[in-house]
Amino acid sequence: MLDLGGIDVEEIATALADQTDYEHRWLIDPRTGQVAFWTSDTGIGGENPVELDELDLIPIDPLPPYVWFQDMADFADGISDSAVGRRLTQSLQGRGAFRRFKNQVYEHHPELISPWHALRDVRAQRRAVEWLLDQGLIHHDAAQQFASEHPDPDLP
Repeated sequence: MLDLGGIDVEEIATALADQTDYEHRWLIDPRTGQVAFWTSDTGIGGENPVELDELDLIPIDPLPPYVWFQDMADFADGISDSAVGRRLTQSLQGRGAFRRFKNQVYEHHPELISPWHALRDVRAQRRAVEWLLDQGLIHHDAAQQFASEHPDPDLP
């Protein structure tokens, strides 16, 4: 088992959110907790191309988009200004919801950028810790303690 304090939880959260493509992968060394970035062209570290199946590392597959979508919906529902909440909820309808939500927050409600980042980031970190637990890399008690120390922030 790994010590959660020695793992870069934010980096794992980034990997779980990375929806870009399959030409690269995020991996974790189950012995050390070190996260590595692999690309099909340059392997790990940009030096030696290597096939994924030759590595003794665990792939960090991204979570499905609906997981991250729910954070936006919860944020829109949780803010106290109901008119702004309705506009954010409307931005989530149909294709392009992630872009529209981001545009609505950044262009029309910059005062919400910090609260949005706080909610998004703490949830992503809790998901990273849950992922580590699911992989059997950390103890259940460490995951529970992390979750209790990282609640959702209060929304404006």
